[in-house]
Amino acid sequence: MDLTSCLARCPLVAILRGIRLDEAIAITAALETAGFAIVEVPLNSPDPMASIAEMVRAFGDRLLIGAGTVMTEAQVAAIAATGARVIVTPHADARIVRAAKHHGLVAIPGCFTPAEAFAMLEAGADALKLFPAEGANPAMLRAIRSVLPPDTRVLPVGGIDASNMAAWRAAGAAGFGIGSAIYKPGDTAAAVAGKARTLMAALPRPDARATI
Repeated sequence: MDLTSCLARCPLVAILRGIRLDEAIAITAALETAGFAIVEVPLNSPDPMASIAEMVRAFGDRLLIGAGTVMTEAQVAAIAATGARVIVTPHADARIVRAAKHHGLVAIPGCFTPAEAFAMLEAGADALKLFPAEGANPAMLRAIRSVLPPDTRVLPVGGIDASNMAAWRAAGAAGFGIGSAIYKPGDTAAAVAGKARTLMAALPRPDARATI
């Protein structure tokens, strides 16, 4: 199980910002049932390392569990200690990418410009998070993809929901980070399951992705 196979199973990354330890298992189970393969707990959530560790114990053999909003190399080491396998940053920081690769983790750093994108690939990024996507548009992604290596995986994050995935996918998005459209603090597992079904139904067919 790796990033490529998980994105092939489901190109949606569930971003569970604000999730609590006592609800992490039930909500992750709902996501797995809906078909999600990658789940991220941002570090500005309550007790995120404990939630991540519990999720890894329960789902780590079937899902890629990771941490988001990773800001320091020390956080990377702590994440690796939980057994998580992915780190996601909101920004372009080569030090964090290199630290992630040192610990054997998948690194998906944030970037917004071609310069940041190439710098993150040089540092060893496995994929790129285009953030904030609501400040960009599919035409921007298409332009950036035209100069990146053809196998570069770019995942728009920010403002992505069932209404706009098709346009981004046609521009070359390899997947999406889904935040409030999949989970908001206070959502029940049943509510998350309903959101997940809506998103999965709206996913464009694989052949809808543009060939760059």
